[in-house]
Amino acid sequence: MVKLAAGNWKMNGLRQDGLALARELARRAAAKVPGCALLVCPPATLVMAVADALAGSAIAVGGQDCHEAAKGAHTGDLSAVMLKDAGCRFVILGHSERRLGHGESDARVRAKVETARAAGLAVILCIGETFAERDSGATLTVLSRQIAGSLPNGLAAAEVAIAYEPVWAIGTGRTPTLEQVAEAHAHIRAALAAKLDDAAAIRILYGGSVKADNASALMAVANVDGALVGGASLDAGEFWAIAHACGA
Repeated sequence: MVKLAAGNWKMNGLRQDGLALARELARRAAAKVPGCALLVCPPATLVMAVADALAGSAIAVGGQDCHEAAKGAHTGDLSAVMLKDAGCRFVILGHSERRLGHGESDARVRAKVETARAAGLAVILCIGETFAERDSGATLTVLSRQIAGSLPNGLAAAEVAIAYEPVWAIGTGRTPTLEQVAEAHAHIRAALAAKLDDAAAIRILYGGSVKADNASALMAVANVDGALVGGASLDAGEFWAIAHACGA
């Protein structure tokens, strides 16, 4: 399958910064597209501007979260329909910074996935263990629980990708060993096969301190079908090098 390089800009970037980054990525894409699919997920304030800047390019735009309701009295939230209207094709859901920082349960993440699907957005569903869970040997149990609780039945490969992001590796500069990544991704693939018909076609991304200097090794691991990139996606050169590793 074609791998995916997805950049999660998180809560970074004012209009000038975001547009400069988007335009530089569009320039690079016009010159030579890596052999992978490309996606950037800017903060909500920049979605429309970035979508306009990337219009006609090979780079898709996504949101970083959505509410489980299509509309209503939810001050400060955005619906999947709003993201779609703003130019998004994807949305990240279940990120550990939402699960831990905002108390989002598997059930709520699942409801968000269903709403995003109904709006026509493809979902990047994030799962991953904390360091305490890794240290206690519970990693695979946690991944199974999150897939069972967060992923609705009946999704097709075009509608969802799974991002394995060990919580302890996000923004820390630490990454699991390649053997640990392989074990987790193989387990996720098996869990998907027990739940969905076309599990073999679903992308399983790796996320957590992905950088240009480790991307090639990570992308060579079995069942790693791309990368969800955090801080490194804020640097056009760094993100482009990761994209080329995904497309190699």
